[in-house]
Formats: sequence, C-alpha cells, structure tokens
Amino acid sequence: MTTKKRNRRTHGIGSLRERGKGSWELGVHGVDASGRRVKRFYTVKGDRAAALAKLSELVKAGKAGELPNDKKLVSDVIDAWDKTLSVSAKTAERYRELVKHHIRPHLGDLRMRSVRASRIDQFYADLLAGRDANGVVTREALAPRTIGHVHRLVVQIFGLAVRDRDIDANPATAAIRPDIENKEIEILTEQEARDVLSKLRCRNTHGSSTYYRIVFLALASGMRRGEILGARWKDLNFETAELRVQQSVEQTKAGLRFKSPKSKAGRRTITLPAAAIAELRLQKSTQAAERLSLGLGKDADDALIFRQVDGSPLVPNNVTTEWRRLVESLHLPKVSFHAFRHTHASQLIASGMDVLTISRRLGHSNASITLNIYGHLFAPTDKTAAAVMDRAFGSVFS
Repeated sequence: MTTKKRNRRTHGIGSLRERGKGSWELGVHGVDASGRRVKRFYTVKGDRAAALAKLSELVKAGKAGELPNDKKLVSDVIDAWDKTLSVSAKTAERYRELVKHHIRPHLGDLRMRSVRASRIDQFYADLLAGRDANGVVTREALAPRTIGHVHRLVVQIFGLAVRDRDIDANPATAAIRPDIENKEIEILTEQEARDVLSKLRCRNTHGSSTYYRIVFLALASGMRRGEILGARWKDLNFETAELRVQQSVEQTKAGLRFKSPKSKAGRRTITLPAAAIAELRLQKSTQAAERLSLGLGKDADDALIFRQVDGSPLVPNNVTTEWRRLVESLHLPKVSFHAFRHTHASQLIASGMDVLTISRRLGHSNASITLNIYGHLFAPTDKTAAAVMDRAFGSVFS
C-alpha cells in the first residue's frame, strides 16, 4: 500500500503544504528581528484560502525583518515585558512577585503561539484552587481579587507579543477570570472617630502626640498614608490653611524613596479645617523645641512635618504596625489606617458635597473612580430631582 504524498506548493519566498484536513504547514524565508536569514515553519487551521492569506502575511513580515518566532516561549516575552515596565518601584516590585510566584511557573515554559484562552482559563482555575503547574494542591487558594491583578499582567504580556507580531491575537482578553466581590470599605462613625482621637490624645507615652496628629490629619484631609508622611512644612501655608500635596513616601525592599503623584490630579491643594491647622502649629513648635534641646538649630527648607528625630521620614509600614498595636492596646475600632481616608470621604458625601469636588480633594484622576468606590454612599436623588422640577415648573404642570 502506498501513501499519498501531499505536494508542497511554493508561493514567492513561501511554501504551502496540506498536512491534513483543514491543517496547513507554511514555510517562509525571511529575516528575523536580529537580521539573520532564516526559514521558519508555521501550522495554521482553516481552508486553503485562509492558509494562503496567512502565508502572504508571513511573507511580508519576512521581507520586513519581522518574522514571528514560532518557538518563542512565554518566559521570553515576560523578560521583554519586564524591561518595558514604567511604574513606581513599589508597583514594579509587586508585579514581579506575581510573575515570579504565579505566571512563570504555570505559563513560562509554554510556546507563546500555542497558548489559547482555554489554557489561561485553566491557569486561573488552578490559582483559585491552590494548585501548582502540575495540578497538585500545594497552597491556599488565591483570592479572586489577586487573580484579577494577575490577569492584568497576563494581558499586558501577551499584548506585547501581539505588538511584536509573535502572535496574531491576545488570548488573555478572552480568558475567563473569577468574579470579584466588591469589598465593603471601612468607615468610622462620627462617635468612633471622636473616640479614636480622644484615646490617642490622652496617651502619655513618647511619640503619642505625633501619632495623634498623623491620625488627625488623615481624618481632616483624606490624604493617603504616604502623602501625609511626605508632606513638608514648605508645602503648608498657615495663613490660607492650605496644604499642597507634592510627594509621598514609598517603601520598597530597596528602602524608602520620595515619589511624585502618579497623576496630575494627585498633585493638589487641600484646605484644612481650623482644628487641623491648630494641631500642626503645635507640631511645629514641638519640633522646634526638640531641635533646640538637641542643639540642631533651624529646620531645613524641605523638612518633613512628620519625621524621625534625625529628620528622616517615618517608615510607612511602621506607622501601620503602630496603628494595629494601638487598636489592640486602646481597644479602638478594628479598621485599617486607610479607613481614615474612607471616613473623610463619607463625611463629605453625607454633607451633600458634589462628587467632582470630592474627587479632586481625594486626588482621584477622575470622578468615576470616586463613584466606583463610594457610589453606594450617595443617597438616591431621584425623588429630590422630582421635587426640584415641582418647585421650578409646578405652576406650569398644574
């Protein structure tokens, strides 16, 4: 019995061979990204017309020196993606941890062109179940929100492969990730906020006044932890009661650094209540007396409002740790430090302030972010709208 040999047909600098029903092998001569002359083979599915169209596309890519590498691994693209990162040091640190512990072990050894959306679906299911790359349960399940962060990175990585023409389409955009439940934000009631400030103020241990004022400013301004720790005396105008947010303190494995707000909206001016200004005046006089007793002289122009004795910034994680310790020792509400920002926002919303003003005060890049976080706190206004129309046009309607 003889086997029928399927002919290879040449088309310019490319060749086409039918491997089986609906399967075609494409051979293309060209130049790769490094300028070397190469010949590569690709397998495509579909009818002959689709195969010819793909062959024509590959031939053009070969002439342009953009011939895709059919053997490139996902890990190769991850390496290239890592070099394109343009985010803060802290964010880059977090991204690389997710890649190291989750994306590389599960997807790194796969050929980029072989990965389908269903394979990424399986990857997310493994993370959700705590399974390793071999399908064995080895750890606790990953939270859906964390898998959402992983998904964004996978989309970026495969997006880079599309841009470099290693693949034709991004399979991650069609992948199914677990649903993320909206986490209820932590908000202190007015009485709880008063109790927190009262108990902090009454503490007599060293450094309590500084910590009390940090919390006071967080509640009074809605500033983020890093923004408060990065605030300088030169950013504060006592006469106008305005504090300019120009930088924040960021903590990474490499140490502390100052960074500018990541958006134009983040660089803002906040008007502080009189009580907060009074506390900051006390903070300044306390620091001046302390420096005098140590023989350190006048403050530097860029001196921080809240700092260590030697003038260096407070460590953000230490501030959070101290808050957790105070929660236990003073029997305070068991909320995170970030709850002060949420509490500030909730008070503004309850006062009837418009969302755009609130968004600007919080430093959100647009009002939709504010609505996404705090939308449920805005009281239904449809009945109010009807009342407004009654007042305006009631006589006409009647």
